[in-house]
Amino acid sequence: MNKLSILLLTTILTACSLAPNFKLPDSANAKSFKEAKEKTELKQGVWKVATPLAKEDKGQWWKVFNDSKLDELEKQAISANQSLKAAAARVEQSRAIVRANSASFLPDINLGGNAVRAKAADASTAGFSKTPANNLKPYNLYAVGATASYDVDLFNRVRDSEKAFSFDAEAQSELYRNSLLALQADVAQHYFLLQSLDAERELLKNTVSIRSEANRIMQKRFDVGTVNEIDLSFTKSELAIANSDLINLNRQRSVLENAMAILLGQNPSEYHFAETPNFNITPPLIPAGIPSELLQRRPDIAIAQAQMKAANIRIGVARAAFFPSLNLTANGGFQSTELGDIFKWSSRTWALGQTAGTALAMNIFDSGRNFGQLDSAHSAYDAAVANYRNQVLVAMGDVENALNDQKLLAEQSQQQDIAAQATTRTLDLTQKRYTQGDVNYFEVATAQAAMLATNRASIQTHAQRVIATINLIRALGGSWAEK
Repeated sequence: MNKLSILLLTTILTACSLAPNFKLPDSANAKSFKEAKEKTELKQGVWKVATPLAKEDKGQWWKVFNDSKLDELEKQAISANQSLKAAAARVEQSRAIVRANSASFLPDINLGGNAVRAKAADASTAGFSKTPANNLKPYNLYAVGATASYDVDLFNRVRDSEKAFSFDAEAQSELYRNSLLALQADVAQHYFLLQSLDAERELLKNTVSIRSEANRIMQKRFDVGTVNEIDLSFTKSELAIANSDLINLNRQRSVLENAMAILLGQNPSEYHFAETPNFNITPPLIPAGIPSELLQRRPDIAIAQAQMKAANIRIGVARAAFFPSLNLTANGGFQSTELGDIFKWSSRTWALGQTAGTALAMNIFDSGRNFGQLDSAHSAYDAAVANYRNQVLVAMGDVENALNDQKLLAEQSQQQDIAAQATTRTLDLTQKRYTQGDVNYFEVATAQAAMLATNRASIQTHAQRVIATINLIRALGGSWAEK
C-alpha cells in the first residue's frame, strides 16, 4: 500500500461518524388547543413545521401589564438574582468544557528537561559476565527535548465527543433561559399577589374600624342597660374575627415580601415592599397560537431536544471504541553527559513513532466492557426520547390548564363582582333600616360579613386571573406574538 493510499484511507476514516442519523421523534402533539375558542386566532387546521426558536429573544413580555414598578422589579431580579447567576455560571462551565475538549483536534506538544546521576551495574557481579569486573564510575546525563503526540480522529471519535459536549452546553444555555423565564414569571406573580393582599388588607382595615366603632357604641349601650350582654359579645366576636383575618393577611404578606426579596437578590431583613392597596389591573388577552409552536418556544423542550442530540452522538462514541485507535508521536532534543555540551549538534537525539507501546491499537477482548458502554449509550438515548415526549405532554398540559383558568376565572370573576355589588347594596339598605330602627344589629353584622366575604372573594379571583395570564405566558415559553 503506497503513501497516497494510506493518506486516502485515513481521510475516509476520520470523516466517518458512527453516530446514528438524528431525527426528531414523533410526539403527542395536536393541531389546536381544546380550550381555545377563536379559530382565526388559533389558525386551526394549519400545521407549522417546528424549528428551534427558543434562542430568540422573548422580549420584555411583562410590559403588557403597563406597570413601571413591575418593569423596575424585573430589571433588579435579572441583574441580582443569585439562582440566575448560578445558572449563568453553569453555562460558562459547559462552554469551557467544549473548549477543553476541542483541544483534542490538535497535537499535544511538551517541552522538558532532565538531569540524572547514575551508575551502571558491574557486569560480573550482576551475573552477565565471568570476566573480571570493570571499575565502573557514576556518571551524569543531561537531557532537553520536546515531545509531540497526536490522536488521529478515526471514525470521528474525537469529533463526536466534541459535538456531544456542544449539545450539553446548548442544554445548559436553554436551562438558563428556562430559569430566566421562571424568575420573570415569579417576580410578576409575587408583585400582583402582594398588591391583591394589600387590597384585601385595606378592606379588612376598614372593616376593623367599622366594627371597633360598633363595639364602642355597643359597650356604651350595655353600660347604660339599653342592650344585653349577648349584643355586646356578638360585636366583640365580630371585631375579633376581623382582627384575626387581618393578622393572617399580614402574615401572608410578610412571607411574600421575603420571597420577593430573595428573587431580587436582597436581604429579606432589609427589604420592604411599599403597600399598594389599589388593585385594579385588567389582565391582557394572550393568544395561544398553535401547539406545534411550543416546540419552538419552550426552553424546557429545547433542553430535552439538546439532551437527545447529545445522547444520540454518544452512541457513535461508544461504537468507535470497537475500532482501532491511532496515536502518532515524535520526540527530539539533546542529551549529553556534560552540561556544557548539551546543546552541541552532536548531542542531538530524535525518534518518530511510539518508543513504548504501539501507535495503532485495537481492543480484542475486554470482558464485555465496550458492549456494556454501547448498551448504556442506547439506553441513555431511549431515556432522552421518553423525556422529550413527556416534556411535550407537560407543555401541552400547562397551556391547556392556563387557557382553562383564563376562561373560567374570567367568568367566575364576573359573577363575583355581581355578588360583591349586590352585598354592598344590601349592606347600605340594611344600615339605613337599622338607623330607622326597623332591624337589629345582628342583621347589620350579617350584611357586613356577606359584603366582606364577597369583596374579598372578588379581589382573590381577580388576582387569580392575573396569575393565570402570567402562567399562560410562561407556558407558551414567554412569547405569544404571531411569528
